[in-house]
Amino acid sequence: MAKLEFFFDCSSPWTYLAFSRIEALVERTKAEMVWKPILVGGIFNAVNESVYEARANPHPVKGRYYVKDLQDWARYCGIEIGRPPVFPVRSVDAMRAAIVAQDEGKLPAFAWATFRSYWGDLKDISQPEALEEICESVGLDWENVSTRIKTDEVKGRLRANTEELIARGGFGSPTMYVNDTDMYFGNDRLPLVEAALLHG
Repeated sequence: MAKLEFFFDCSSPWTYLAFSRIEALVERTKAEMVWKPILVGGIFNAVNESVYEARANPHPVKGRYYVKDLQDWARYCGIEIGRPPVFPVRSVDAMRAAIVAQDEGKLPAFAWATFRSYWGDLKDISQPEALEEICESVGLDWENVSTRIKTDEVKGRLRANTEELIARGGFGSPTMYVNDTDMYFGNDRLPLVEAALLHG
């Protein structure tokens, strides 16, 4: 059975686009799915600082196309991507909560709810109130989640996932690996990921 690893941070709109289609892709290919929550800011700080310069000094022509491209993809994927008032957002607690959700067998549902909350409902997912609402919507006990995201164990696991991606040559979210070594970056690479899973 082919294996697909999906490294992701819910603060990325392009990751939302990929996430919205990844489960169907896994179903079609019968691949083994391995979810890897990460903190994309940690990756940018380590290996991709140019992202910050691009945000601080956006090119006006590219910026207009970026908005169009994102909305074209959102329509294609059947999801809503708005303009959150808080962007970029501090996603560390949300992604630590994703680790807890993974332990509870609810990571995909949690990620869906987090993406929708931030990109669809435009809520600030750095705030406990938003995370509590997300957790309750997918049947996670917020008291347990809010306690565990403060533990060294959960913090360490998110950090380890992030450091693993950097060590394996990753530089952003979403990053996917087919059978451990075949890396793909970005929402638009999903057709190549599927081909690799089927024929690699």
